[in-house]
Amino acid sequence: MRVESSVTSISWIPSEAVRGALRVPFDIGVMHYDDPPPDQVDDLEALRAAGAFRFANVLSAWIEVENGRVANAGYSGGGVMGLTKMSMGRKLATFPAVGYPDLRGDAAQATTHVTFTQTAGGRAPIAAPRRVRRPPFWQLTAPPVWTTLALTVRADGTSSFEVKGASAFPRHWIYDDTGALVAKVGLADFKDWYRKAFGKYSPWGKADTPAIVSEAETALERELSTLIMRGGAKPTFRKLKKGTTLTEQGAPGDELYLLLDGVLTVETDGKELANVGPGAILGERALLEGGTRTATLRAVTPCRVAVADQDQIDPAKLAQLRESHRREEAAN
Repeated sequence: MRVESSVTSISWIPSEAVRGALRVPFDIGVMHYDDPPPDQVDDLEALRAAGAFRFANVLSAWIEVENGRVANAGYSGGGVMGLTKMSMGRKLATFPAVGYPDLRGDAAQATTHVTFTQTAGGRAPIAAPRRVRRPPFWQLTAPPVWTTLALTVRADGTSSFEVKGASAFPRHWIYDDTGALVAKVGLADFKDWYRKAFGKYSPWGKADTPAIVSEAETALERELSTLIMRGGAKPTFRKLKKGTTLTEQGAPGDELYLLLDGVLTVETDGKELANVGPGAILGERALLEGGTRTATLRAVTPCRVAVADQDQIDPAKLAQLRESHRREEAAN
């Protein structure tokens, strides 16, 4: 019996991710940001042709099972580099990104399962001068981007994945073998990536960057986040340093939060219940249950949060969201 599975990362540049002077070519339209990839990806090549992502890491693998034991195994898939679009006057030019060789570890084979590991990525086709933190202290090249994925395929037909590492930029979303969005790398740190990722400080130089991963938000949260960011009233924004709190359990509160970047931990009575990442909406229970915060929200990484007023969201939608957020009940 042959068992096949896959996990895919799709990496893209959101509008809020680029900071400083390098925003200029994006803001004047020479370079382009990316719209969020879809929740379901059934045709990766169509997305690539549309210039909808910067690169993808497709880790596909198979095992042959005989009498309940793994008899053989192998890789398929690989890195898929995207297209960079640039406006030159009235013309639109398209440049393919530069792919680096895929890095594949030896498949870790056991009696009933095999774990495969693959790093894929590359760099943008357009060079830019940048300062770096170590000699030669400047470079005229784009920094590398990558993800490192692991996939375990089992003789019983099940599989699971892990994000072993990723470049600090751009944004990385993770899709399962059905093409469904299931997880996100929580932090896109442009400044850190632009200064540090070069030479030996990448998987091709034998150094990877650990990734903090959170589950993907729900379809309802994605709907509400659009209302918060693109509705009539504009949200305010807060930045949190690693280890600081956004809210404390028991404190009064009448605001709704949309996590734009980073990872927050949800805690009640001193117990950690979950990590949430970009796209998560939080704080609705206080709005619906008397104005008292039911959990502490603490920054696992630096975070950026949009803050919305209660009257921006339909109370019926908040009630729906509340039912999916009773994490303390699920933990018991």
